[in-house]
Amino acid sequence: MDFIFVLLPWITALHVISVIAWMAALLYLPRLFVYHAQVETGSEVSETFKVMERRLLRAIGTPAMIASLVFGLILLGQPGLFDQGWIHAKLLLLVGMFAIHGLYAKWRKDFEADRNTRPHTFYRWMNEVPTVLMICIVILAVVKPF
Repeated sequence: MDFIFVLLPWITALHVISVIAWMAALLYLPRLFVYHAQVETGSEVSETFKVMERRLLRAIGTPAMIASLVFGLILLGQPGLFDQGWIHAKLLLLVGMFAIHGLYAKWRKDFEADRNTRPHTFYRWMNEVPTVLMICIVILAVVKPF
């Protein structure tokens, strides 16, 4: 078990790297939805957005989410971590982050099937959700206020 403490900085670094990649996808995907919602269904531009959205989610977003989860679970094994209140709040916010990822994946499929019914302004607002979650999670993890 001592080898985990030797690897802890590496695991932490890999966790941070994967979270950054995941956040990049979660921040860019709804921006693509904003633009996609503004173009005509079936147009060449709409088809291009479908490819961009699918590739972003499948090649970056979901693999980065899985890597974040794996490295995060390893980090949860640190002794005494669950004695600190901030970790419980962080984990609750992470449930929200996974939920928004799932919603984005569903909406991507709706766009792919030409079933989107939401206006571009909806996606502008939904673009802010992962930002707010990220800010709160980072503050909890770095400041550890309670």
